[in-house]
Amino acid sequence: MHRREFIALAGGAAVAWPRAGLAQGPARRPLVGFLAGQTSAAGARYTDVFVQRMREIGYAERRDIDFAYFHAEGDMARLPALAAELARLRPGVVVATNIQATVAMRQVTGTIPIVGTVLTDPVALGLVATQARPGGNVTGILLGADTLPGKQLALAVEILRGSARMGMLLNAGSPTLASQRKSVEESAAVLATALVPVEIAAASELEAAFRTLSRERVDGAIVVGDPMFFFERSRIADLAIAARLPTVFGLREHVEAGGLMSYGVDQRANFRRAAELVDRILKGMKPGELPLELPTRFELVINLKTAKAIGITIPEQFLVRADEVIE
Repeated sequence: MHRREFIALAGGAAVAWPRAGLAQGPARRPLVGFLAGQTSAAGARYTDVFVQRMREIGYAERRDIDFAYFHAEGDMARLPALAAELARLRPGVVVATNIQATVAMRQVTGTIPIVGTVLTDPVALGLVATQARPGGNVTGILLGADTLPGKQLALAVEILRGSARMGMLLNAGSPTLASQRKSVEESAAVLATALVPVEIAAASELEAAFRTLSRERVDGAIVVGDPMFFFERSRIADLAIAARLPTVFGLREHVEAGGLMSYGVDQRANFRRAAELVDRILKGMKPGELPLELPTRFELVINLKTAKAIGITIPEQFLVRADEVIE
């Protein structure tokens, strides 16, 4: 990170860009901006993959291209102001690293190309006309199929050898709440599993949410994917272990932080593909002409240490299917 200069905006959001990236005028190199909800430290594992892929394609930083990094440090409310600040730099492309960032960036510009790395429900949110023909200034890679949260529930029920009652933790303010909840509810109906939905509006409500799940005597819980939950993943893992509650997530980072199991897209693969889309845009393609892409890699990750801590045994036939087992 030594190659970047950090600047603190009002409200404490972290912003970074190379000094050279601020140069103006006809000789200015293309600037690729990143708008992210997480911290700069958490985002590095993805942006570094993106930058590496750009190098492989042939772009050298400070020779062919510059980067600007805007991180909301886990506070999604900062994204609109950060998006406006980034737009004022007139980047050639913006890489938005979650759906809230994509929405925030689209609200401040209809002309700057935007590549979303994990798009969720983009048609319903008005970001694109269709997945095949986006038609505007947004393109990118989908977080997964619409049925992915339902698949996560099915895996949780399987790992628990059948479950009559499952909890579902949701962010009430998520723009994709309706579609993800629908997927889980449809899966629960097929599995004959009762759902206990618990919605929260702020991270300060997490303790109360887990008390509710414990009081409702659920067998396990699915934590529906959301940047707030991602930012609070260590805290959520600790609360689940304290409640001896098996939990399933959409991203491996939750399991690395102590969650029991995840099934979902490999975000690093999405960032590599995003670099290829950025390359095509910098070479003249319009984002509205680039169809949205499905992820190329999904992964199942299990934390055996957590399984032992909460007192459950993972079936052997399930373990052999896992892409990674954390012991």
